[in-house]
Amino acid sequence: MSENQSNEMLMLMKELVDKVKALEQTVYNKDNMLMKSGFVVSSTPRPAIINNATPSSETIAKMDWDDIHKIVERIQG
Repeated sequence: MSENQSNEMLMLMKELVDKVKALEQTVYNKDNMLMKSGFVVSSTPRPAIINNATPSSETIAKMDWDDIHKIVERIQG
């Protein structure tokens, strides 16, 4: 990565951090206008992955490498 690309990435990261900080201030300000209006809910469900297709470590230990690669490709989509 060239120095110019590194500087661009650094500037992008700084801008993203500033935007996230601004969003946090908007959401958690003393008036809580977004929470009162219903746009932001403080108790949202957490994502969970329930994947019965992923084998256990005992099953993986008995597999060939080709089978393991196929499982990884299937998990990745």
